[in-house]
Amino acid sequence: MGSHQGARQLSLIGAPIEEGAGQAGAVMGPAGLRTAGLVGTLRDLGHDVADLGDLRLPADLPELTLAVGNAKNLPRIAGWSRLIARETETALAQGRLPIVLGGDHSLSMGSVTGVARHWQDQGRPLFVLWLDAHADFNTPETSPSGNMHGMSAAFLCGEPGLDGLFGDERRVLVDPKNLHLFGIRSVDRAERALLRARGIDVVDMRLLDEFGASVLIRRIIDRVKAANGVLHVSLDVDFLDPSLAPGVGTTVPGGATYREAHLVMELLHDCGLVGSLDVVELNPFLDDRGKSALLLVDLVASLFGRHVIDRGP
Repeated sequence: MGSHQGARQLSLIGAPIEEGAGQAGAVMGPAGLRTAGLVGTLRDLGHDVADLGDLRLPADLPELTLAVGNAKNLPRIAGWSRLIARETETALAQGRLPIVLGGDHSLSMGSVTGVARHWQDQGRPLFVLWLDAHADFNTPETSPSGNMHGMSAAFLCGEPGLDGLFGDERRVLVDPKNLHLFGIRSVDRAERALLRARGIDVVDMRLLDEFGASVLIRRIIDRVKAANGVLHVSLDVDFLDPSLAPGVGTTVPGGATYREAHLVMELLHDCGLVGSLDVVELNPFLDDRGKSALLLVDLVASLFGRHVIDRGP
């Protein structure tokens, strides 16, 4: 998994989960991405694409309650997380790159856990690039809403409160120093204190304005390279400015531009270190004639090698 840029073996895993969000509609996200042509676009780039369809939540859910705080739909999200983790781990074990189609951002509790298990077994450190308007670093105790899509990054780094989510299944944490929040422009007060305490790398929109996307994303790529690491990319629709991608329940003005987002994807492709991907929070019910879904498909195409001009090696 070096910087070889030929055809990849990709597994698309639909995760129609909306229980982590405050607004209905993300359940339609995987269908929206397929309707916007994701499978054909990736195949046209020469990749071997297996669309595994949508996962279905098992009927028997874990019985979970919280000691403190509020986490809505906890048993259902625990069921989803365990299922999604098994799927991403299986895909990687088969030599395939998992692309999880969401669904709300709580799905990353599952996808990244499965990916982290795999790379721990391979002896390579996992880095996570969180392209998002929000830090998603709340815990059940700090969350103003109890919506679990705002807790996923904190959970992955081992913050307390959701310890029973995987039951007795193996859980591998992400080192907080290997989490990179990118494009952030909305952080709750309790999150801000926690991010500072944990030393999380936060690239907010001010830094992007000041230094530019290429400098900042290259800095992250260099860190992953230096550690012989692998990068998981978690792309939230609200990373983008809402004028470009209105199809999301949590819009925050002042997001990434069309060019900034594509540049990030092109540089990530060139580095050859991306081993897995989530595309989350697409809500077709709130979209404008498929605009957000089409842009997401374009961005995924850039991540997997679509260039305007072929620049050679």
